[in-house]
Amino acid sequence: MRLLRLLSGVSVALAIAGCSAPPPSSANAGGASLGAAVLDDGPTTLTAVPFERSEVERILALSPLPPPPADPTNRHADDPRAAHLGQFLFFDTRFSAGGVVSCANCHDPNTGWSDGLQLGIGIDELDRHSQTLWNAAYNRWFFWDGRADSMWSQALGPLEDPREHGGNRTGFAHTIAADPELRSAYESIFGALPALEEGERFPAAARPVADDPEHPENVAWESMGEADREAVDVVFANMGKALAAFQRKIVSRHSRFDEFVEGLRESNPTKLRSLTASAQNGLKLFLGKANCHLCHQGPNFTDREFHNTRIAPLRGGDAYDAGRYEGIALVQSSPFNGTSVHSDAPTGDSETKIDYLIQTGHNWGEFKTPSLRNVAVTAPYMHQGQLAGLRDVVRHYSTFEGATPIHQHAETILVPLNLSEGEIDDLVAFLQSLTDESASPALSSAPASPALPTDEVSRFRN
Repeated sequence: MRLLRLLSGVSVALAIAGCSAPPPSSANAGGASLGAAVLDDGPTTLTAVPFERSEVERILALSPLPPPPADPTNRHADDPRAAHLGQFLFFDTRFSAGGVVSCANCHDPNTGWSDGLQLGIGIDELDRHSQTLWNAAYNRWFFWDGRADSMWSQALGPLEDPREHGGNRTGFAHTIAADPELRSAYESIFGALPALEEGERFPAAARPVADDPEHPENVAWESMGEADREAVDVVFANMGKALAAFQRKIVSRHSRFDEFVEGLRESNPTKLRSLTASAQNGLKLFLGKANCHLCHQGPNFTDREFHNTRIAPLRGGDAYDAGRYEGIALVQSSPFNGTSVHSDAPTGDSETKIDYLIQTGHNWGEFKTPSLRNVAVTAPYMHQGQLAGLRDVVRHYSTFEGATPIHQHAETILVPLNLSEGEIDDLVAFLQSLTDESASPALSSAPASPALPTDEVSRFRN
C-alpha cells in the first residue's frame, strides 16, 4: 500500500511545493531535518516537515469530516421543503418587532455567517459574540453556554428575546397565517395552522414571560386556553425546525488541510503541496507542544464541550458571566428541549443527554469549544469577541497575559505555552488552512418564495 510505504521509517516527510528547502521555522528547529518522500513512482526529493508515525495517524483522524449527524428530535431536519422554508424565514424581517431584524443580522453569510462584531446587535446590543453558523449542525449543545440541546430549539430563543428579534409566538403564527404563500408552504410540511382568525382565542401579541408576570404579552398568554397555547407552541417549534433544516446545510468540509490529508492517504505529491511548510509546522505544534487538539479534536476540531479559557471580560470587571453553569439549568428546564412534547424523539438519547447533566462549580465561566473550521473568516474571537485576530488568540494561550485569575475550579490543563513568534506564525498558518467557504451561494440570500419549486418537491417525493 502506498500509505504504508510513505509511513515506513521513524518519521514521514510530508511534501510541499518548491525545489529547494526553505529555512526551518522554530517548530522545525533543533535537529529536525528535511527529508524525501518515497512514492510509488520512485524517489522524489521534496521539501518536507517530519511527522512521527503517531502524528500521522492522528492527522488522518482529522479528515474527512463526515456528513452532519442526524437529529431525531426534528423529523424534518433533512426535508428540503423545510430547509427551503427555513431559508425564507431566516432572511425575513417580519419576524421581529418593527420588522427590522432577521436571523441574517447576526449571521450574515458575507461575514462568515456571523457579524464581525464583538457583541451581537439585534434590536439592542447583546452580552455575547454572535457565533458562526458554519458546521453548527455538528454541535451537541447550542449557544455559548449550551442552553439549547438542538438546533431547532436554539433557533427559538432569539426570536422572542427582547434584545434580538423582540417578537412573540402568537405574532409569528399570525404572520404566517396572513401570508397566503407562507401559510401554504408551512401547512404543506407541518399540517394545518390553528384557527388564528379567532382573535379572542389567539391575541395578536402573546408569549410567556416568566420573569415578568405583569408584562402585557404574558397577561395575554395567560388569558388563552391551554389547548390554544399548546397549538401556538407547535407552530413556534415548527418554525425552529424549518430554520434548523436550512442551517444544517451550512457546512465547511473541503479545506486545504483536507486536501493535504487526501494527499497523505494517496501518497499524492500535488495534494501534499496544499499546506505550506509553515502550516505543516503549525500542524505539528497543534498536535504536540501547543496541545490544541486536547479541546479541538476530531474532524470538526472541537470536543463539543465547555471550558474556562480565562479570557477577561470585554469591558473589564469581574468574570460575571456564569456561562455553562447557568446554561445547564436553562437547558434542563426548557419547554423545547429534546425531552419535551415538541421533540420528535423525547426518550432514549435525548433523555440521557439531559438527565446526565450535573451542575457543579466547575461549570462556572465555561464556554463552548468552537469548531476551528473556517475560523480564519469568523473574527473576532471568544464569547465576547475579546480577541481581534488569530494571532491574538494564539498569544493568549501562549502567555495568559491579562487573563482572569485561576480559581479553584479552573482548567488545570491550561498553562502558558511560551511560544516563539515563529511558532505563533506557524500555528496561525495552520488555522488558516482550515478555511473552506464552498457552501452554495444559493444559501446566501432569501428565496423568492417560501415554497420549494414543484420540480424539486417531485424529486424529493420520488
